[in-house]
Amino acid sequence: MTRANLERLPRGVTVALVLCVVALAAFPFAGSDFYIQMVTRMMILAIFAMSLDLLQGVTGLVSLGHAAYFGLAGYALAFLTPEAEPVSLWWSLPLAVAGAGLAALVIGFFVVRTHGIYFIMVTMAFAQMVYFLFFDNKVLGGSDGLYINFRPSGGVFDLESKTQFYYATLVLMLAVYAFLRRLLWSPFGRVLAGIRVNEHRMRAMGYGTFGYKLAAFSLAGALAGLAGYLWGAQTGFVNPELMGFHMSAHAVMMVILGGMGNFAGAAVGAFGFEYLLHTLKDLPTLGGFNLGKHWQLWIGLVIVLFIVFAPRGLLGLFQRKEATGE
Repeated sequence: MTRANLERLPRGVTVALVLCVVALAAFPFAGSDFYIQMVTRMMILAIFAMSLDLLQGVTGLVSLGHAAYFGLAGYALAFLTPEAEPVSLWWSLPLAVAGAGLAALVIGFFVVRTHGIYFIMVTMAFAQMVYFLFFDNKVLGGSDGLYINFRPSGGVFDLESKTQFYYATLVLMLAVYAFLRRLLWSPFGRVLAGIRVNEHRMRAMGYGTFGYKLAAFSLAGALAGLAGYLWGAQTGFVNPELMGFHMSAHAVMMVILGGMGNFAGAAVGAFGFEYLLHTLKDLPTLGGFNLGKHWQLWIGLVIVLFIVFAPRGLLGLFQRKEATGE
């Protein structure tokens, strides 16, 4: 496997990640409502980043249109929710996720036939088509988007409660991570890793790489839909920007920041990116220059520095420190 991939984690990093999960489980007992909502958003984005890492880090397919499926599921929740009452979580969530996966299957049927820069551009083109379909269509909400008046009804638990919604999101994030880790070491995941390393060799060995890539593309779209559904449920609002290029680019930066090829890296990257985003937006004004207003510049600089000095991301950096005993 290539060195850019982080399938195995050293023991020290694994212990640190377990402690982070314990801290997340205990956080609502210490954090205010504002920070509970902020961490919930980070966990939703962690699911989104892990879904992209299945394509980017495992299969070697860089997509700049992954936000399309994120936004579609959010819109599905908006359309399924009545104006006067909440919709049931138990059927609306599978339906929204399946809808996002179906959209990924249809788009992927055309996209995965391309390679390299063409794949990147075609994914972005399809995502922009979906974006403008909603942006220019008043029936679908137009540029103003749609409000979701109620969070889905969970029956035995109340998602209107910020704490209960937090724990539901935490459970789903851990479930997605466990599922993807199991998938990574399954025969299917091994084929995807082989495609990343050398697709021509895998094809010569008799594997139908088109089918495997299409399956990975569809599954990644469905998981992005799960994140989009949770995003819509938490914020109570969806608009076309959820499908835009910036959202897809943010997901790519999360995966790069955390470390590609290990889904824990994508999750860590999502937390790190969101924390960095809030920190940079709150930078003070120095000498008449508003540092926080230009947060995009500083984000770009940080990502460039990581690519140059820590190409394996935060987890790779920790792994290197543990190996050298620093």
